[in-house]
Amino acid sequence: MAFALIATGVTVTKFNVAPRVIRPLVRAQIHRAGVRLLPMIGFLGCALGLIIIGQTVSLLTQIGAHTLIGTLMVTVVIRELGPLLTAVVVLARVGAATVIELGTSRAQGEVEALEALGIDPVHYLVVPRMWGLAVSVFALTIYFVLVALLSGYLFAFLQDVPLPPSEYFHQLAAALRWEDFAMLTLKTAAFGIIIAVVCCYQGLAKPLRIEDVPNATTRAVVSSVVACVAVDAVFIVAYLLI
Repeated sequence: MAFALIATGVTVTKFNVAPRVIRPLVRAQIHRAGVRLLPMIGFLGCALGLIIIGQTVSLLTQIGAHTLIGTLMVTVVIRELGPLLTAVVVLARVGAATVIELGTSRAQGEVEALEALGIDPVHYLVVPRMWGLAVSVFALTIYFVLVALLSGYLFAFLQDVPLPPSEYFHQLAAALRWEDFAMLTLKTAAFGIIIAVVCCYQGLAKPLRIEDVPNATTRAVVSSVVACVAVDAVFIVAYLLI
């Protein structure tokens, strides 16, 4: 918690400090955590749509509850599975690599070298990752949701489900509320920041030996998953209270 507050404070107080240095680092993190994961996220979104959503749509149609398809899609894909699965993928691909990278740098004395040069390690190493992962998780979630919804309808269409595309998208639009867009933005940004802060903390908080890096990586992954699930539960409660 203290590390998170420090990182947030540095982000706010040094927002316009060395922008020519920080902005390229943020773009690099977005490319690393976002662009490179597009194929994997696309595959997972398609798999979710084909395996889960398509089957559910078929079942609802068979029992005469096809009018609930839009609500189901919004609830399952947009509100829950989309953001959470995307965050888990980013954590597995980028979060673990971040701990290894920063932990190895700390073990080899590179972080202390930055401090000796008068460079704030939090500003240089943590803040770009916070911004980069927040943007990446949000953008990847939008991509994941679109692929899942389209592939789900494609699967239902191939099964001869009597649901015209116009009716399908009309149900989706009717089920969406402005709270869904707000919650999706806040939730995905929170997931990205949590992953960045937890992984950076495990890599930088204390001096590590090279052999300690795998244990720090495991702690970071477990802690990030628990924190993301807890935050997701908070958002669910907040949504129900709105």
